[in-house]
Amino acid sequence: MSIKAAASPQHQLFPSLSTCSNVSVLILLKSSSVFYDKRRGFRFDSLRCQSLQSTAVSKDLSTQAGNRFLEPNAVERNVVRLGLPSKGRMAADTLDLLKDCQLAVRQVNPRQYVADIPGDDEDLIFVHDALEYGECRLSIAIPKYGIFENISSMDELAAMPQWTENRPLRIATGFTYLGPKFAKEKGLKHVKFSTADGALEAAPAMGIADAILDLVSSGTTLRENNLKEIKGGTVVESQAVFVASKRALQRNDVLEAAHEMLERLEAHLRAVGQFTVTANMRGSSAEEVAERVLKQTDFRGLQGPTVSPVFSKRNGEVKPDYFAIVICVPKKQLYDSVRQLRAIGGSGVLVSPLTYIFDEEPPRWRKLLDQLNL
Repeated sequence: MSIKAAASPQHQLFPSLSTCSNVSVLILLKSSSVFYDKRRGFRFDSLRCQSLQSTAVSKDLSTQAGNRFLEPNAVERNVVRLGLPSKGRMAADTLDLLKDCQLAVRQVNPRQYVADIPGDDEDLIFVHDALEYGECRLSIAIPKYGIFENISSMDELAAMPQWTENRPLRIATGFTYLGPKFAKEKGLKHVKFSTADGALEAAPAMGIADAILDLVSSGTTLRENNLKEIKGGTVVESQAVFVASKRALQRNDVLEAAHEMLERLEAHLRAVGQFTVTANMRGSSAEEVAERVLKQTDFRGLQGPTVSPVFSKRNGEVKPDYFAIVICVPKKQLYDSVRQLRAIGGSGVLVSPLTYIFDEEPPRWRKLLDQLNL
């Protein structure tokens, strides 16, 4: 089985999916029914992804015959397609996460392609709903100056007398479905939404818009352009998620790939910020050492401290002079754990970061199978 990865622009792949409050960008697991059409569709960067089970690398995503794209029925049916963010911090963080999970992706061609992906929101299902990066919010932002200087909430913005039927509030955005819906909910009667190329933050200063509706992460770009968010102006809060096609998951190879990716993602995310601390300690038995650790420290590990004998040879006899204690602690408690272990006789303390913490079975996997009636 091979995996193909394609980079997709944020919020364009499935525009109506942005109605989900926790969807920012799709790491999309799709079937091989993707086909290409120069006349319409969405932009993609050509990427490749290593196979989960072999070293084979899939063919170029932009399968062509001369200068003509192949017809849909000519595309291979034995691949799993993975849609990724195409640029910016979301793209970098996504590739870093996959790399940390040993699912390396590399860009082999800077060219972009146009794709038409069959499917709709009802065909999509969450595989992992919180990948813990890409946090942002979709918010209204207005200038800090002029008629907006004293405006600090959506209620005040809606009540401004400047907005009339002939002179509506002009909002530049790429979210032409969520924007009007949100404006109606907030009581903005006289408002006009428009799209703009390039950085939306410049639209108010250029005079082509009064406000913008765009994604905000740290807010630095807004401040640099003398813009501000206002109370009640957040449409949705968001982070990266992993979704898949229900129809594609009916294929055993796709389901197997989704299972392995979910296992790796869950195990890696659980291990982020966790450290293994190992110390040697004298004692009469493993039970005595464990009791000392449990009574005199605040750290237990995942289920409890692991205590095992450390053997050495003296006078021709092999005996356990020490016992090794192994615990798992979060980074912010790392030094405290070392200090407490030393206080009860621990020595030779070793610290190493954790890469994975695998459960018996990821809870999200069981939930996914239930949703698929499998």
